[in-house]
Amino acid sequence: MAVEKVELTCITCPMGCQLTATVENGTVTDVTGNTCPRGAQYAREELTTPMRMLTGTVKCKRGRLPLLPVVSAAKLPKSGIVAAAAALRSVKVTAPVKAGDVIVKNIMGFGVDIVAARDMQMA
Repeated sequence: MAVEKVELTCITCPMGCQLTATVENGTVTDVTGNTCPRGAQYAREELTTPMRMLTGTVKCKRGRLPLLPVVSAAKLPKSGIVAAAAALRSVKVTAPVKAGDVIVKNIMGFGVDIVAARDMQMA
């Protein structure tokens, strides 16, 4: 039975609690050092299935700016972030675009949409 102690810093809020997680055979069995329940949840997620938001830009034709900022509507698996960001390089939209418009539906089969992070008016 392999028991490991893992130290990490919670990034859920500005407090940055120093967490210690006990991992037994790949399962988080205990988390200490958190001042709220979100810290324990963060440690469990980070050590079993780490997730991240994706932010980036896509090319925008006829817009006031050449690039439109975009963001994932939910967290994506950390292991797929680089590939998902690379997929955005080939995406092109045409202005006008409203904040929240879906730019890429279900990016790379993760079940998460990429949406416009701001309005983009026509030039």
